[in-house]
Amino acid sequence: MSGLGTGPYWIDPYDESGGFPDVSLAMKEPNGLLAVGGNLAPKRLIDAYHKGIFPWYTDGQPILWWSPNPRSILFPDKLNISRSTLKTMRKGHFHITVDRAFNQVIAQCAEPRTDGNGTWLTQQMISAYSTLHELGYAHSAECWLSGELVGGLYGVAIGRVFFGESMYSRQPDASKIAFIHLACQLKEWGYSVIDCQVHSNYLKSLGAIEIPRKDYLNLINHWTKVPGQNKQWQLDKNLINSLIELQRQRKIINNQKSAKKS
Repeated sequence: MSGLGTGPYWIDPYDESGGFPDVSLAMKEPNGLLAVGGNLAPKRLIDAYHKGIFPWYTDGQPILWWSPNPRSILFPDKLNISRSTLKTMRKGHFHITVDRAFNQVIAQCAEPRTDGNGTWLTQQMISAYSTLHELGYAHSAECWLSGELVGGLYGVAIGRVFFGESMYSRQPDASKIAFIHLACQLKEWGYSVIDCQVHSNYLKSLGAIEIPRKDYLNLINHWTKVPGQNKQWQLDKNLINSLIELQRQRKIINNQKSAKKS
């Protein structure tokens, strides 16, 4: 591992002993770029997540490693579900599962978006995260409509932190409803943090916030060491009722806050 002047650090892809530089050395522009090179072996990927680092690059680029500041996260117990989304969920048209179609989900995440934009997922990354899934680290949530997979997401779970990676939709609200179910299930399992990586208005609407990188590192340093869900991942049968109760409690809290202000 060596520095590149004022740029990111270089990691030798053939040096398995080489670690990552301290995230405090990440560049401010582009925000969070820390290192270039290395490989996507399971050991290196897990080490990266433990240190608040993730790979993000496109075809034709070397592997780029990032640790942005601030960091976008979502606390599962602060999940926000809009009335319209909850109404859609109550209709029961969508069926949500976890870990039933990981390979299909990640393949769909790699497809071009409906807005014409490309995707950052390379075949190298698809292979790497598929291996993590086989090892029990990477997980998916799927949204089905009339037996057809229409949306989903995947990420990496270490301890009681879920590191979100990518999502896609082929029907309105499909990935959102899959995410909501997963977030609520993670809450039931005692997970404390969902890493959303960088800010987006979409995730903000679901309750994601930005915090300083140092605070984020303190969170994951603690919660990745707490044992997570070791059994096979599947959704609780009464999860919808838990979602409704969560929204009811949040409404009570918000009304109490409004009453205090007035």
